[in-house]
Amino acid sequence: MQVKSEVTIKFSGELPAATPAANKKVEVSLTDQNRIVFTALINAKSWRKAETNTSEFADWAGAISGKLGQRTENGFEVVDAGLQIFEKKAKEPKPEESAALAEASAS
Repeated sequence: MQVKSEVTIKFSGELPAATPAANKKVEVSLTDQNRIVFTALINAKSWRKAETNTSEFADWAGAISGKLGQRTENGFEVVDAGLQIFEKKAKEPKPEESAALAEASAS
């Protein structure tokens, strides 16, 4: 049997603070609702792209994902971490809602 442990940490509102690290990486720490700290090394190029995306998107959410690593004093390492920024799009009203709105405005 093969088993993998992977973790995805989701965030929004602002990018977490990043500090330069070795090998063209940045270190990012995120604290979840249970006060568990997840620390990840992210490729610096990916981090710069994320910074650009967050400034270009009106509303966005981000995710850092990777393998669950060693336990640290306050949480866990995220190994082989990747970063993605997603643009949040406004939800389209459901067809029956838009039809009701059109009827109401026509009256």
